[in-house]
Amino acid sequence: MNPRPIVALLLCLSLSCPAWSADASKKAGSGKPIPWIALFDGKSTAGWRGFGKATFPEHGWMVKDGWLTHVAKGGGGDLITDRLFTDFELRFEWKISVGGNSGVKYFIDEASKAAIGHEYQLIDDAAHPDAKLGPKRQTAALYDALPAQSPRVKPAGQINESAILVHGDSVEHWLNGDCVLKYRIGSPELAAAKAASKFKNEPKWGTRFATPILLQDHGDASEFRNIRIRELK
Repeated sequence: MNPRPIVALLLCLSLSCPAWSADASKKAGSGKPIPWIALFDGKSTAGWRGFGKATFPEHGWMVKDGWLTHVAKGGGGDLITDRLFTDFELRFEWKISVGGNSGVKYFIDEASKAAIGHEYQLIDDAAHPDAKLGPKRQTAALYDALPAQSPRVKPAGQINESAILVHGDSVEHWLNGDCVLKYRIGSPELAAAKAASKFKNEPKWGTRFATPILLQDHGDASEFRNIRIRELK
């Protein structure tokens, strides 16, 4: 008997997630609905600043037609929220340009002076060279560590909706209504993924702590809207 199909099945079962729009208050152990906090209202950049900076970048990022937009080759660097979050459900809509690459990061330690953290990959899977290196570098993956499972990603220029859930040691990546990745902080699976990744020598990668939310400047055009979060206490 070939054991590989059994291993693959067990992996899929371990990655199963509850239905999209599951009541996050149940995760938090409360009977009351948990309110959403708007991180971007479609009009203002309030609550955001440049990574390692005190203010919002003077170039590269702008609000346009209700989207928080990064201009291709516009510079500006990564954006982070002023606030830190520990247990949370983050949702956002996004578009990537043809051949574009970006990401949303969490478990970011700004004191390290490097924007290293866990990255929800946002990329044009069909055209960007990095995506050709395999599923661990494609949309909704934990970048360079764990691939998304059967993601239904819309092509460059179209709107995708994503979510990141962090509750205790459990982390989930969602894409267009599907849970496509689930992992646990401190698990053997994550440790093995780290050892095989570019983050193997980063001591804080693979741990959890209070974190800002980061929107990546990878040099390409990208757009974000309806960025909202709720804290799972």
